Amino acid sequence: MRSVMCREWGEPSVLKLEDVAPPKAAPGEILLDVKAASVNFADIVMTEGNYQTKPDFPFAPGLEAAGTIAELGQGVTGFTVGDKVLAKLAYGGFADQAVARVQDTYHVPDGMPWDVAGAFYVGYVSSHVALRWQGQVEAGQTVLVLGASGGTGLTAVEISKAMGATVIAGASSADKLDVAIEHGADHGINYRDEDLKARVNDLTSGEGVDVVFDPVAGELFDPALSSLGWGGRYLIFGFVGGIPKIPANRLLVKHRSAMGCSLRYFTDKAPEKLAISMDELFAMYAQGKLKPLISATYPLERTVEAMEELRQRKATGRVVVTVS
Repeated sequence: MRSVMCREWGEPSVLKLEDVAPPKAAPGEILLDVKAASVNFADIVMTEGNYQTKPDFPFAPGLEAAGTIAELGQGVTGFTVGDKVLAKLAYGGFADQAVARVQDTYHVPDGMPWDVAGAFYVGYVSSHVALRWQGQVEAGQTVLVLGASGGTGLTAVEISKAMGATVIAGASSADKLDVAIEHGADHGINYRDEDLKARVNDLTSGEGVDVVFDPVAGELFDPALSSLGWGGRYLIFGFVGGIPKIPANRLLVKHRSAMGCSLRYFTDKAPEKLAISMDELFAMYAQGKLKPLISATYPLERTVEAMEELRQRKATGRVVVTVS
């Protein structure tokens, strides 16, 4: 089979499309014939050797995929060969076939196209568990989403709106803000040209926001933290702009909290909450409240280009690799 292999740490250019032996489904695993796999920033970090886990060489990146079941490992129930599924992967999605744990695999909802299915899990599920269980977003509250047109930020905009929140989108250009507004944001702030803290203050009549959803960090962290109102929750989701330091006194004085948001925690430590999140997300999708934006698709042999589009921060929504 074909697989985009990593044999050394580095930028996406180190990856090569190769013919390799197909994987096998071990007990408790499912083998997929991949139809689509989304590109995530974590795939780039993994290829660079900076991810939380480092697979043994050689490996294929790709942390989520959708396809049809080709093989069931021993002990797997609830699925049959030929079922359409989407799954979170340890790695390996950028290939003709990939292996997923049964507990990380879900049936594709009726009517969901392959490109959307291949890009659904990491973005939507990561955002939902953060907003639902850690941010404790409620109807009538206000959520500030940074990087609001990106693959993760845009899912947070949609989910927050579906939960009944007022959504303030922050992005680096007018075009990106237009995307966030189209997907449900109530207000937009161009933080390249506007003072983020001052604009949030204006939009909230000085009260601040209840939740900040931040996949960017870097220089935006300080004004975003200042934008939190009393009892506000800061959801730390990524560090595309750099890793900040948190002054503890600024949490104390307004009863704020800052929380790291890891999908892995819910996968391994709170699967019952993850199951609820999946049910709620599929319901939101069926109701038309989630409208996944696939901004670009690339064939498997152009996976490096797909990853570069994300690495250079050119993408809005999701970038997907399709496999025929």
